[in-house]
Amino acid sequence: MSRQSLESLLQSGGNTVALLRNSQVGAYVYPVVPNEFSNWRSEQRGWRETAVLFDQSHHMAEITVTGPDAVKLLSSLTINSFAGFTPNKAKQMVPCSYDGYVIGDGILFHLEQDELLFVGRTPTVNWIQFHAETGGYKVQLVRDDRSPSHPRGKAVVRRHYRYQIQGPNAAQILAKLNGGPLPDVKFFNMDAINIKGRRVRCLRHGMAGAPGLEVWGPYAEGDEIREAIVEAGKDFGLAQVGARAYSSNTLESGWIPSPLPAVYTGGAMKRYREWLPANGYEGTGSIGGSFVSDNIEDYYLTPYALGYGPFVKFDHEFIGREALERHARQPQRKKVTFAWNPADVLKIFASLLEPGSESYKYFDFPNSNYASSSYDSVMMGGKVVGYSMFGGYSYNERTVLSLGVVDDNIETGDVLTLLWGEENGGTRKTTVEPHRQLEIRVRVSPTPYSRDARESYHTGWRNRQE
Repeated sequence: MSRQSLESLLQSGGNTVALLRNSQVGAYVYPVVPNEFSNWRSEQRGWRETAVLFDQSHHMAEITVTGPDAVKLLSSLTINSFAGFTPNKAKQMVPCSYDGYVIGDGILFHLEQDELLFVGRTPTVNWIQFHAETGGYKVQLVRDDRSPSHPRGKAVVRRHYRYQIQGPNAAQILAKLNGGPLPDVKFFNMDAINIKGRRVRCLRHGMAGAPGLEVWGPYAEGDEIREAIVEAGKDFGLAQVGARAYSSNTLESGWIPSPLPAVYTGGAMKRYREWLPANGYEGTGSIGGSFVSDNIEDYYLTPYALGYGPFVKFDHEFIGREALERHARQPQRKKVTFAWNPADVLKIFASLLEPGSESYKYFDFPNSNYASSSYDSVMMGGKVVGYSMFGGYSYNERTVLSLGVVDDNIETGDVLTLLWGEENGGTRKTTVEPHRQLEIRVRVSPTPYSRDARESYHTGWRNRQE
């Protein structure tokens, strides 16, 4: 029996939005890593006050591209310039469709002259593999998919372990591990440090508001390296971060992890949809939230909307370039943080204690997302002016926050209305219980989120209803 493709699934599945909004894929799982090592509140405090160890070994896919055309291939797939992109450098890679909408993003490591490694979510890995296999490039691929969400007792083996040491005390921990001063590594550059007598490659990176290092190596050495990091961190308040708290760090650092990949429409994308399997990420992923449109393209986003405008460089040929040149001349939505009104948030939990009535959509702490890609309507004067796309709770800020995009005329400090929950009692997703919708006031705040910026509005909540 021939394999069903994404294209055939879409042709037979009716409206694409309805298909994805009722997906049965279930909750997104950060696999293998324990939910909590201590408790998620203390783990969140760690990246602000002391230091944390993020174990990133399992939830991301990776693909290694080697060969004389490796740079040529990857340069053709991303908005980023490759000028000066040499071995021991990295960049946040952002590929787009032919129409200039984001497919995904992740980190691209330039390891050696003809060897590059991409690490991130599956849609970008799929896009790279497709063009490597069909574009006539002289490259070889090694793909390593993310660990299974439910291993069911089976051993999990990856190519690499991948850890981040972040926070105010990270430099002291890393110097102790290294047995001396660290190399002077510039941001998004690579070098090596010593851990337990091993020469370990490292990337200068930062996900938690303070700079640190990402280290990686052969998976078989992962336990040894992790134990050495934990031991070195004992005197510096190092907290291991579990799967429950891990994703919430982006609420403070400002990265939107999972926009819908813009692959479901367009004649130029058809060959790709015929290559993608029906049961892959793109065919089984879910859309959640209060924003509903029959047109799947209303969920697509440009790099400009997601804050990647500075990455767009028209100094090379790449897929989506012509479309992005057009987009660049038009008003663009922009990335913001939404700070939720505490009194309105409390209504969600109060409804859980009202017997006999239908509660509001449950809000889980510290990560409130219940779909692969979240799109809650954000409104001004009854008109949708943006989406809330990734939400949760920051114990550091004692605030419910979400990341999203708004129209270019929306200003920092504006108070908008977010519609929480889905229409008609909820879709058929397994993560959705019967519920009613609730309007929540949200204040438009900077990204990354800043307490100083938020507290500068001395008069409290500012409303602009134009």
